[in-house]
Amino acid sequence: MPSAPTVRPRPLSPNIQIYRPQLTSVLSIANRMTGITLGAFAVALVVWLISVAAGPATYATVQAFIGSWLGQILLLGCTFCFFLHLCGGIRHLAWDAGYGFSLGAIYASGWAVVAASLLLTALTWVMGIMMAGHGT
Repeated sequence: MPSAPTVRPRPLSPNIQIYRPQLTSVLSIANRMTGITLGAFAVALVVWLISVAAGPATYATVQAFIGSWLGQILLLGCTFCFFLHLCGGIRHLAWDAGYGFSLGAIYASGWAVVAASLLLTALTWVMGIMMAGHGT
């Protein structure tokens, strides 16, 4: 009688040490993270609006923080989060309409989301600096 084959226990799910993240999974996680971040920045926007209503001294304090290097980095991050979330949402809207499900289209649209987010962030900041008069 033949012996039973040796059964190796297999993992129940992909192990993080052997699983290579794919563009689609990274962008999916990033979309969720940017949504949470934008929620936090919405609270910060309300704080700024309250400071406007609270008077010149409070507004000046909040504006001083926004104008600091840390405030500017946070605003830059918020801008990028906004555009990444927006472009990812447009991509999902196309998917909801039934477009772009081939493997090539999925990767092309993923990289387009990243590129468009970087480009739109840069354009927004360049235009903002030019409009503020700092670019002259």
